[in-house]
Amino acid sequence: QVQLVESGGGLVQAGGSLRLSCAASGRPFSSYAMAWFRQPPGKQREFVAGIRGGSDSTNYKTSVRGRFTISRDNAKNTVYLQMNSLKPEDTAVYYCAGGVVLRVSPEDYDYWGQGTQVTVSS
Repeated sequence: QVQLVESGGGLVQAGGSLRLSCAASGRPFSSYAMAWFRQPPGKQREFVAGIRGGSDSTNYKTSVRGRFTISRDNAKNTVYLQMNSLKPEDTAVYYCAGGVVLRVSPEDYDYWGQGTQVTVSS
């Protein structure tokens, strides 16, 4: 089992920045693909960014590429999402997820955090 705990959400003005953290415990972390998903109000959960296990290879949702950066620190069992130039449409609950392979579908992930709210005001 892997337990994931997110932190770092909050309220920020448009154009601002936030950094989300996801601390993992349980089974070895470094081999897992890790991803961030988000669920805007009234919408389905969507892939935001992911990073492969055992490498720094990443993948991003088109609308966040160039603004968001995913990274991992295997020594700290933590994955991060640095979010810059935030827009009101980035408002959502953000979830950390862990799985065997980096995919964009939430069904492909075995482990989930509880979520952290990000609200961007205009």
